[in-house]
Amino acid sequence: MTDFPEGAPCWADAMFKDVEGAKSFYGEVLGWTFGEASSEYGSYTQAYSGGKAVAAVVPPMPGSEDSPSAWCLYFASSDVNRTAEKIKGAGGTLLMEPMQVGPFGSMALAKEPSGAVFGVWQAGEHHGFEKAAEPGAYCWAELFTRRPDAADDFLKKVFPYSARKMEPGDDPEAQGMDFKVFSIGGTDNPVLGRMKMGEEFPEEMPSYIQIYFDVENCDDAVGKARKLGGQLHFGPMDTPFGRFAALTDPQGAAFAVIDMRTTVGEMPQMSEA
Repeated sequence: MTDFPEGAPCWADAMFKDVEGAKSFYGEVLGWTFGEASSEYGSYTQAYSGGKAVAAVVPPMPGSEDSPSAWCLYFASSDVNRTAEKIKGAGGTLLMEPMQVGPFGSMALAKEPSGAVFGVWQAGEHHGFEKAAEPGAYCWAELFTRRPDAADDFLKKVFPYSARKMEPGDDPEAQGMDFKVFSIGGTDNPVLGRMKMGEEFPEEMPSYIQIYFDVENCDDAVGKARKLGGQLHFGPMDTPFGRFAALTDPQGAAFAVIDMRTTVGEMPQMSEA
């Protein structure tokens, strides 16, 4: 498998107090199956879609039992130590210094200046997603922040991104929206969105990275999630990118589902930013 390019989202995992509950929830909502837990690496358990690795779940690490459940997105790096220095130089904070994870690779955990947590992954034997942009797999992510300028500056200093800003045009729902798309190697390879958080977000909600999982039917996925104790926060809504909805699972981890084959309307205009 080819390594992911520098700065591309390459993996996602989440920490849950009730790992079995999380496996049951995502198994039903996203159709995941799960491998054997690795006792050597904190009962880290990979999730599979169609036999291909798509994510992982893990119980809290010692000392972090009170931390809320949350999905963490990892960005690819050819040198995790060099990326860690860039993170610090750009105003970010390292939550976990670079460390080697056996033969699988090396990682670091960090927080960008406005507070969103993310990971960095330098591949060894484990390259990352074996499947993406297909039902049951990761397909997109967006950074939600109240400090877009700080986040934008940080992202472009740490990773080789170019950026474009969405123009509202005549769409009344887009007026006042501050949304950018970051790409690698040209506009035909978008890898991350950035949305400014508005008044509709509770004041106490910190910046975060929303992970989108592709599903065959958005409404069916939402129905399954709610039946199993998940909460619907937005949608389902039709967009030019697909029909999507934002949810939290029963343990409070935020995620989104999108059916990318159900699109409505024209793609928004983008300008260089």
